[in-house]
Amino acid sequence: MATLPFIRMKCLIPVCVRWFRFAIGIVSRVPLRERIAVTAWLLSLIATPIVLWSTDEHIFPWLTSLGVFTQVVVVLSMLARTWSWQRLVSTSGTIMIGAWAIEVVGVHTGLPFGRYEYSDMLQPQLGDVPVLIPFAWLMMLPPAWAVAEAILLTCGDKTLWWQRHPLILAAFSGAAFTAWDTFLDPQMVARGLWQWLTPGEYLGIPLLNFLGWWLAATLLTAVVRPNYIPRVSLLSIYTLTCILQAIGLGIFWEQPAAALYGLIIMGGFVLVAWKREKSLWKPSSGL
Repeated sequence: MATLPFIRMKCLIPVCVRWFRFAIGIVSRVPLRERIAVTAWLLSLIATPIVLWSTDEHIFPWLTSLGVFTQVVVVLSMLARTWSWQRLVSTSGTIMIGAWAIEVVGVHTGLPFGRYEYSDMLQPQLGDVPVLIPFAWLMMLPPAWAVAEAILLTCGDKTLWWQRHPLILAAFSGAAFTAWDTFLDPQMVARGLWQWLTPGEYLGIPLLNFLGWWLAATLLTAVVRPNYIPRVSLLSIYTLTCILQAIGLGIFWEQPAAALYGLIIMGGFVLVAWKREKSLWKPSSGL
């Protein structure tokens, strides 16, 4: 059992608790099917460290897969509120096929992320890329859209032309999506799910990787051109992901540096997005 570095991370706990309560309060107002999906997702994440303490570490890829799939269900159930099933299927397919193709190119050429390779812990694989990976893109890209839309959009005549441009939305979405990787990459490298052939500047992760993430996420968003999304609900999922990653890395996985940097970077998007979102709220506003 790992020693819990509570002393090093205690300064983050009040912030995380406050954000968690706020996000849960928002999610509690969504339709019942979405609340059930969110509950299953949160339980899978909460159960992960408990199960690992009592079983073998080799179960971690299975727990990771469970967390990814339950979050995919959450995100798709929220999008289904405002999208037709045809658009939901076509958008999901575009993201997953596009993400898989980008990852295959990345594994075999080093572009655009840098030289890396996946271990055999995540199975099955297609083209040396775990099938799980495109699902991970699908689970976090829509919440990143919500962050970008909240930051950019304003009411009425105050909206500037560049704030409405799809490429600007795509670029901000790519940045919000990339912020998540400041948590993800150090954790998964430490767990042996993939490795960098040339360690880099950010906790062993090459900075080129983050540029690659931004380019890839921006490209996929520009292709999909999302609109009419349930912004507040998806923004809550982005917020909960940030909080749970910070708690997980800082307290349970003994990676306080990744927890702190990730909370500052991804949390920065959370704070700005909610500040902008709250400025738009009206008594009749929905989720």
